[in-house]
Amino acid sequence: MQKVILDVDTGIDDALAIMLATESEELDILGITTVSGNVSLEQATRNTLKVLQMVGKEKEINVYPGAFEPLLRKKFHEHRVHGNDGLGGALTDMELRAKPSSKHAAHFIIDQVHRYPNEVTLIMTAPLTNLVHVLKLDPTFARDVKRVIFMGGAAKTQGNVTPVAEFNIYADPEAAKIVFHSGIPLTMVGLDVTMKTLLHDYHVDELKGSRYYDFIHKSAQYYMNFRQFDEVITACPMHDPLAVGVAIDPTMIQTESLYVDVETESSLCDGQTVCDLRFQLNQQENMDVALDVDSDRFISMLLHRLK
Repeated sequence: MQKVILDVDTGIDDALAIMLATESEELDILGITTVSGNVSLEQATRNTLKVLQMVGKEKEINVYPGAFEPLLRKKFHEHRVHGNDGLGGALTDMELRAKPSSKHAAHFIIDQVHRYPNEVTLIMTAPLTNLVHVLKLDPTFARDVKRVIFMGGAAKTQGNVTPVAEFNIYADPEAAKIVFHSGIPLTMVGLDVTMKTLLHDYHVDELKGSRYYDFIHKSAQYYMNFRQFDEVITACPMHDPLAVGVAIDPTMIQTESLYVDVETESSLCDGQTVCDLRFQLNQQENMDVALDVDSDRFISMLLHRLK
């Protein structure tokens, strides 16, 4: 089993990522940390606790709240996509039985990584703010963490919040820039691959009779209603679940080792991940960038485990 920590800003696809992780025997989830992103820190924490309660893991997996705002920017949430509560109203009536931990996310991450040196993988499906707080507290962190798999950025494709920027990076580009230059082993799972892993109506129908069907049907429909690709095809990209899928089986993606930086001072391109695909910047590669994915295999695995 691979020791992992999930770092989330729990919206709809984060919820599905948590569900996939808890249904995967390959992963030993040490804990889940939360951060401001899709929704506020408070809402992300509440949503995470609800998802864990739904899967029956609220007593086994603790939740650790982290950064309540980006490093320098104003908070930017994505209620258009995920709804005011972040889950498309799918768990509105649930009464929580568990409370979050009083330990800050950054301290929890540091404790676990040093307790299990070179064994812990961070799966980050949110702005990278919590990781910067970790680096500020512990300059030796990069030496002991096994890897960080983060959902964010775009190498060859367009952005999803601006023409060039992906949401998680755009929400705190200064944090991403610090992480990219930290020396941490990084795998970028960005829009180049997540936009190819589409959950369609007929996929959701396959889950009828499973204990997660009602939640997935309601939340996915909210997500799909925002993402109208054309008059015929309605689907939602599995951004965050794919990051978990990569931790389970890295062979599902094809990567290239590249130098990647983040634009933080542009009126048009703020938050853009600049990937040196043609090695023109003469910089050392700093991460593995996912450029292709076996989408059918991933969606098949996702559905199988959620059934």
